[in-house]
Amino acid sequence: MPSLEYLITCLVVVLIPGAGVIYTVSIALVHGRRAGILAALACTLGIVPHLLATILGVAAILHSSALVFETLRYAGAAYLLYLAYATWRDRSALAVGGDGSTLDIRSLVAKALLVNLLNPKLTIFFLAFLPQFVRPGAGDELAQLLGLSATFMLMTFVIFAIYGLLAHAFRKAVVESQQVQAWLRRGFAASFAGLGANLALADR
Repeated sequence: MPSLEYLITCLVVVLIPGAGVIYTVSIALVHGRRAGILAALACTLGIVPHLLATILGVAAILHSSALVFETLRYAGAAYLLYLAYATWRDRSALAVGGDGSTLDIRSLVAKALLVNLLNPKLTIFFLAFLPQFVRPGAGDELAQLLGLSATFMLMTFVIFAIYGLLAHAFRKAVVESQQVQAWLRRGFAASFAGLGANLALADR
């Protein structure tokens, strides 16, 4: 059973809005509740490679290899900037249809996965974060890491889904206001651009 300290730390980390939250909220506003939950699930699955890298020790290679880290970092930044550009240019992004029938599920899932997959900071974060909560002598360390990882992923999915459901609750008000749509579109674009710039310029 994860410690209360671990649960609180995870909650704080997940609650801080990042690219995954922004993407989930935007999808929920555009396509509705089910699409928002799907985006939350896909964003959560995008964390899996980082967790596996940490558990298998691959994160140590990433941490020690400046070239690998920088390549992944700039790829992630470029993708976030692309999302910012696409969001800014797509004038129909928040023109929500009644049944969401035009939703491209494969595209939604692919974009959500890439949002977290191309963020090397997650691997470095887990490399420094998870081992702190492994208790020596309390059993199989690998099993402990897997349990901690599963807890983090479950919490991520639940929090992201709640963000999506809250966005869906305000969906009708957004749809009926062209001005709100325009401001939200600009806000999402600016958020993606800011996150991309931050990832590109941040120190290791």
